Amino acid sequence: MDLVVARPEGLYCPPGNFYIDPWRPVDRAVITHGHSDHARSGNQHYLAARPGGGILHKRLGTDIDLQLLDYGESLVHDGVTLSLHPAGHVLGSAQVRLEYQGEVWVASGDYKLDDDGTCAPFEPVRCHTFITESTFGLPIYRWMPQPQLFADINTWWRANAEAGRTSVLFCYAFGKAQRVLSGLDTGIGPIVSHGAVEPLSALYREAGVALPASRYLGEITDAAELRRAIVLAPPSAQGSPWMRRFGDYADGFASGWMQLRGTRRRRGVDRGFVMSDHADWPGLQKAISATGAERVFVTHGQVNVMVRWLREQGLQAHGFNTEYGDEEAENVASAAAAETVEAAP
Repeated sequence: MDLVVARPEGLYCPPGNFYIDPWRPVDRAVITHGHSDHARSGNQHYLAARPGGGILHKRLGTDIDLQLLDYGESLVHDGVTLSLHPAGHVLGSAQVRLEYQGEVWVASGDYKLDDDGTCAPFEPVRCHTFITESTFGLPIYRWMPQPQLFADINTWWRANAEAGRTSVLFCYAFGKAQRVLSGLDTGIGPIVSHGAVEPLSALYREAGVALPASRYLGEITDAAELRRAIVLAPPSAQGSPWMRRFGDYADGFASGWMQLRGTRRRRGVDRGFVMSDHADWPGLQKAISATGAERVFVTHGQVNVMVRWLREQGLQAHGFNTEYGDEEAENVASAAAAETVEAAP
């Protein structure tokens, strides 16, 4: 028996009678992390990793029926032994390990291998079958070391501050913004966070993650001080009336999609910083290999490329048809295909 199958509601565990990150309301949902394509409202009961509890309550409501497990803690439900293990993606992100009648499956959700200091680092889990994402599953995606990335961001910010221009850095409000915040040089100037960002950063601090303080825009009344600031804002703020306060500002965008030559131009920003909370091409290969799995299912991203590569390695590989992924991924998928040639290691 397959421990996980794709149903119209989501990924379903037949012997346990529960779903993993369902995209339609169900009775029992195991949630890998709090991003909106994986954690949706309307489920009767939720199970998630304890560090992500605050995020889920913030995003889905304080009245949801939420059960929390520590990483590595196990429970048995209808004969299925379930445990959650760090995925290294964002605060509270988890891989779901399922064991039933001697068979072990792991559903990874979204993950990355680099330890960024803002969430529990990825933990390889041995299994017979591994369910992986492939958001950046093309050979062109290879991330630079994080210290170099932060050095580039701080150098850009410092130059703008010295020129009297506010630095506005667009980044996703949950996960990416907190990772950026963790690497900023507070000696350059004040840090300002958009109203969609700061409440989530506060949850990180409450979970014990060391992040520098940031302020809301309204808390800075000195125009000269604002011109030395860096502002963390979600992509939805770009072009909005909220941006008018900054005058002649410099802007940048932090995303793994900035690896593509045309993405910065399409975004209309001054600088692009290649930063992702997903594994790059080598990271995907390393993570899959570390599981020892003989069979791999690919849920979203560059599914066909990853399935083909896995089969070339002698593994049984198939794609799952899911609704995971974000709008940005859909917008750049065709550009990625155009900018890569033969998908080879």
